[in-house]
Amino acid sequence: MAMTGVLRPGFAQLRVLDMDAAVRHYVDYIGLSLVSREADGRVYLKAWDEFDRHSVVLREADHAGIDVMAFKVDSDASLADFARRSEAFGLTVDHVGEGEQPGLGRRVGVTIPSGHRIELYADIAAAETAPGTHNPYLWHEAPHGMGAIRMDHGLLYGPNIEQVLAYFTEVLDFRLTEKVDLPDGLLGIWMSCSNKAHDIAFVKHPEPGKLHHLAFFLEDWNAVGHAADLMIRHDVAIDIGPTRHGITRGQTIYFFDPSGNRNEVFAGGYQFYPDQPVRTWDHTEIGRGIFYYERALNDRFLSVVT
Repeated sequence: MAMTGVLRPGFAQLRVLDMDAAVRHYVDYIGLSLVSREADGRVYLKAWDEFDRHSVVLREADHAGIDVMAFKVDSDASLADFARRSEAFGLTVDHVGEGEQPGLGRRVGVTIPSGHRIELYADIAAAETAPGTHNPYLWHEAPHGMGAIRMDHGLLYGPNIEQVLAYFTEVLDFRLTEKVDLPDGLLGIWMSCSNKAHDIAFVKHPEPGKLHHLAFFLEDWNAVGHAADLMIRHDVAIDIGPTRHGITRGQTIYFFDPSGNRNEVFAGGYQFYPDQPVRTWDHTEIGRGIFYYERALNDRFLSVVT
């Protein structure tokens, strides 16, 4: 599949309540690498199979949640084009200068109708421990913790998801891969800028700007089981799993970081191509769509967000 324009999720910046506890969780347990601690207090992390300098940014704050979900685009020309198209869509575009985060080029940002901040950028420094490219080994050092391969996607909760769908598909050229319909409109949307089942998803929620979860990709079902073993050993708060989704077909565990931000480890999922039809779920089968084996939702999954 030819990928142009928006290439993939780039980084997410999360708010955490206790930085030391958060670093322990994301580095020792999930298996990210500590890239740097900066003078402004932010901490930068990456997964072992990512080429870019960082993919997760932690910022200590008095309440948990997400500051921004950012996507990497293929060129400065695309960055300028998406800024123009965002303004034509009716959104206010702002610009973040090069170097506001270490190694990161200039960004354009918008607040979308769900209340979330979305940023785009074309340039970021290469990771010092990027995957090899010449006669490469699988990794420089053996993955640790849960062995997160990459920061994979986010699920965000907020209002106006019909407008969010229009922005991502009409302006950023994402494709809708799956949706959940209610009798009075959309409940959830899953969208891809690649050939993954999803790169970002949204669920209708009355409060704007909420984080449901940030997900990390693991190698396979065995790795998901290993992650569950680590969660039990280290008393990580589990929401649900190991189990499987009907939507995306992914294998999953949902759990919480020490600040209450929900995480997911995710494996599998189908490959998406842009000529495929949208997979549609109706309100009578939401339980099986979200949790395929249990065929029912738990209360926390719908109500707990940061």
